[in-house]
Amino acid sequence: MNTILALGELLAEFLRPGAGQPLDRPGELLGPFPGGAPLIFAATAARLGWPAALIGVVGADPFGHLLVERLAADGVDVRGIRVTAEAATAVSFVAYRGNGSREFVFHLADAAAGRLGPDDITPAVASAAGWLHISGSAMAVNAAMRAACMRALELAPTARVSLDPNLRVELLGGIERARELLKPVVARAAVVFPSAGELEVLTGEADVERGVAALLAQGPRLVVIKRGAAGCAVYSSGGRQDVPGFPAEEVDPTGAGDAFAAGFVVATLRGLPPYAAARYANAVGSLAVRKRGPSEGAASDAEVQALLT
Repeated sequence: MNTILALGELLAEFLRPGAGQPLDRPGELLGPFPGGAPLIFAATAARLGWPAALIGVVGADPFGHLLVERLAADGVDVRGIRVTAEAATAVSFVAYRGNGSREFVFHLADAAAGRLGPDDITPAVASAAGWLHISGSAMAVNAAMRAACMRALELAPTARVSLDPNLRVELLGGIERARELLKPVVARAAVVFPSAGELEVLTGEADVERGVAALLAQGPRLVVIKRGAAGCAVYSSGGRQDVPGFPAEEVDPTGAGDAFAAGFVVATLRGLPPYAAARYANAVGSLAVRKRGPSEGAASDAEVQALLT
C-alpha cells in the first residue's frame, strides 16, 4: 500500500466547552488536543487503516511531546516530524458562537510549526508517497511552508495529489494572491475538496456549476464540493453526483472537513469509485463531529462500515 503523505502545521488546540463563551473574556478552556489540518488528515487516514506519514515541526516541550506521541499511537509515521528547541509548539484557541460559527486565535507562524521549510522535505520521504495531500492552511502560514509544499510536489512527481483549499485568504494576501498561490497545486491535483465559497475564491465564479467547470479545466479529475451535514457533490468530466450525508449530533465541527478528505482518499486508494468513496467520506465526516476536539472523532474503518450499513 502506497503511503499517504501530508505536511504542514501541527498544533495544540484549546477550546471553550460551550457556545457563547468568547475568547476576549476569562473562562474555562479544554485541551490541549492535537490539531492542525494536516495532522487531522494524517491521523484520520491512519486510523482508517492506511499507511500515513506526516512532515512538520513541533517544539521540545510537553505540547510537542503530546502531538508526536498521539500521532504515533494512531499509526502515523512520525519520522518526518522535527523537534526544535528554538520555538514553542504552535497553539490555537477556539470559541463557538451561538449561530454555529467559530472564533479562532492562533500562535502559529512564529511558533515551531512555522519553522517548516523545504529542507524538511527529504527525497526519501517524498518519493515513497503514493498520495500527497496539500492543505491551503499550510500554504497560508508563511513563505517557508509554501516552499515546503512546492518542494513536496517536486520530489513526488508520480504521486497522486489532493488539495483541500482550507482557505485563509487574509493570510495569503487577498483573493487574487490566494488563487495564484494555489494554482500550481490545483494543476497537479487529482481531486480538490472545496466548499462552495472556496470554489468561488479559486475560480472567481459565484455559480457553482461554472466554478466547477473552470476548476476542472485547470487539471483536476474530480472536484468534490463539501456541504457539511448535507453531504457532498462529486463532479467530473462525466457530470455530477450528489451524495447525501449522515445525520449526527454535532459536538465539535473543527476538523470534519479534513477527516472527510482523508476518508475520500483512503476509499479511493482501496479502489472505490467516486460515489462510493464520497459516501465513505461522508460517514467519516459524520463520525468526526460527534466528539469534542479536532481529531478526537477520527474513526476506525470498522466504525465507518457500521455506519454505512
